[in-house]
Amino acid sequence: MKERLEKILGDALTQISGGADPEQIRIQYLGKKGELTAVLRGMGQLSPEERPMIGQLANDVRVKIEEALDKANEALKAKQLEEKLKNEKLDVTMPVSPLATGHHHPLSLTQREMEEIFIGLGFSIIEGPEVEYDYYNFQALNIPENHPARDTQDTFYITDNILLRSQTSPVQVHAMETQRPPLRVVSPGRVYRSDALDATHSPLFHQFEGLVVDKGITMGDLKGVLDAFAKKMFGENTRTRFRPHHFPFTEPSAEVDVSCFACGGKGCRLCKNEGWIEILGAGMVHPFVLSNCNINPEEYSGFAFGMGIERVAMIKYGVDDIRLFYENNQRFLEQF
Repeated sequence: MKERLEKILGDALTQISGGADPEQIRIQYLGKKGELTAVLRGMGQLSPEERPMIGQLANDVRVKIEEALDKANEALKAKQLEEKLKNEKLDVTMPVSPLATGHHHPLSLTQREMEEIFIGLGFSIIEGPEVEYDYYNFQALNIPENHPARDTQDTFYITDNILLRSQTSPVQVHAMETQRPPLRVVSPGRVYRSDALDATHSPLFHQFEGLVVDKGITMGDLKGVLDAFAKKMFGENTRTRFRPHHFPFTEPSAEVDVSCFACGGKGCRLCKNEGWIEILGAGMVHPFVLSNCNINPEEYSGFAFGMGIERVAMIKYGVDDIRLFYENNQRFLEQF
């Protein structure tokens, strides 16, 4: 049996040094049906005196074979890595296609520009929840239950008392409830209305609202702020025009137009040959709205305005279909 073990060791080492497959050698000599395993199973036939010596010799043979196999595996892996590196050379001097880099969405660009303008005018930016109570979206803004104005606001109700806000004006109510005058804030954000999607309407869009409350605030202050905004946003030659209108939460109220920056007011395709482009609604904060927020309308007055960010972006960039902002068309977005 000793001679058999020595022969197994010699044969195994010879095959390993000759470059045979290490895994096949492991199976042939050390596997469940391997030659060394067969010897170990026959040790029961030995005398008690021979078993320790043969057992020790068998373990030494196993260890030497395993060490030789480990070295052979390491050498094989090194050879395979060397061949792989030779076959997978990269020429780092070859020109590559330029990587496309991301950039801000046109709506984000427009919103940030609007924010920077109003921050420069002394306004602070505030935010509010998109899921809102009926009270803040309507009642606190002087739009009680069954008010006709609600018929024009096709609202997404979650429950009878909770809805997706249809305007950013509720943020102004929150601000007046939690802060004391003087107030000078703007609140950009998403709003939701049940409108059919077309070139000028979307069930989801973005509004930008502003609010000023202090002592002695007049309509002249509102006009001055909006004039400054229009000139910064659309060019120094831009003029504003106020037309009487009605909003439940402001009195008096006005629709505000800007002179067409494309034609200078002469009339063109962009302004539909009118020379003016409607851009926002505004007015003096209604005394009832101030009272609802525990602000004394006898002591304080204020103005508010609101505009669609998509509307401003469409005018600024000459986009004629609001759907382009949401379709993620790469050719469209790359223009910005």
